[in-house]
Amino acid sequence: MGKIISETSIKELKLFKRGKVRDVYTLDEQLLIISTDRISAFDVILPNPIPDKGATLTKLSTFWFSKMSNVIANHLITTKEEEFPEICHPYINILKDRTMLVRKAKPMPVECIVRGYISGSGWKEYKQGGTVCRLKLPAGLKESEKLNEPLFTPSTKAEEGHDVNISFEECSSIVGKEVAEKLRHVSIELYTKAASYAEKRGIIIADTKFEFGLSGDEIILIDEALTPDSSRFWSVDNYEPGRGQDSFDKQIVRDYLLTLDWDKTYPGPILPSEIIDKTSRRYKEILRILTE
Repeated sequence: MGKIISETSIKELKLFKRGKVRDVYTLDEQLLIISTDRISAFDVILPNPIPDKGATLTKLSTFWFSKMSNVIANHLITTKEEEFPEICHPYINILKDRTMLVRKAKPMPVECIVRGYISGSGWKEYKQGGTVCRLKLPAGLKESEKLNEPLFTPSTKAEEGHDVNISFEECSSIVGKEVAEKLRHVSIELYTKAASYAEKRGIIIADTKFEFGLSGDEIILIDEALTPDSSRFWSVDNYEPGRGQDSFDKQIVRDYLLTLDWDKTYPGPILPSEIIDKTSRRYKEILRILTE
C-alpha cells in the first residue's frame, strides 16, 4: 500500500466511467478498474481521500472473488501490474495495489442486496410498516436483530442520487423471471457462504450488495465483492441487538457528518484528520481480520 490517489489520468486509454470511488478505463475487450482513495457519503464525494482505501478495497474484492469462484464466475483477470497490457506500464506507480484488469460484461440493471440482519434502510422501513422492501416480517423485531433467513432485496441502479428498493416481482419485470431467480439464488448463496466464513473470524456480515453482468450468455459477478463500501461488517464480540452497531466501514464518516449543519449536497465538508485516520484504520483492520 502506498501513496494517496484521489483521481487518475491515463491519457493513452479511454476513460469509460468515473464513479464515486472507481476510475474505469477501456482496453479493447477488457476494463481497467482503479479503486481510488475517494470516499462518498450520502451520495456526495467528499473533499478528503482516505489513505490506502482503494488498495484495501481491491485486495478484499480479489480475496472474495477467488474464494467464491466455485459459486459463480467473476470478471477478474489479474491484479498483477506486470501482467497488465504494456500500455499501462508507464503508470504502474498509480495502478499498483489498487487496480483490477477485468473482462467486459454488460451490467445487470439491478443491484442485488442480501440482508441477514435488520439494519439501515431496512430497519427504517420495518419501523414504519413491519416490512423490508415490502416483504412482511414478524412483529417485534429489534434493531440489528438476525433474520430467520437471509432476504433478497434488489434495488434499482441510479446514476445519480439514491437507489430505490424494489420488490422481487419488479426485479423480474426488469430482467425476466428466470434471470431474477438466478440472481436471488446466487446472491443468497454468496452471502451465506461469506457470512459463515466471516463469523469464524469474529465478524458478522449484516448485509451486502452484489452486482452481476452478462459476459456473452453467462451471468458473472462484477464490480466489487464484500468490501466495507458494499457491506455492513460488525464485530461478533460487540454485537448486541436492540441498537445500532459499530461498523467496520465508513459509518465513522457518516456519524461525524450527521453532527454538522450540512444539507447533504455538494460540496461536502472537509473531514478532520482524526476522522480520516480512524476510517483508514478501520478499512485496514477488516482486511486483516478477514484475509490474514
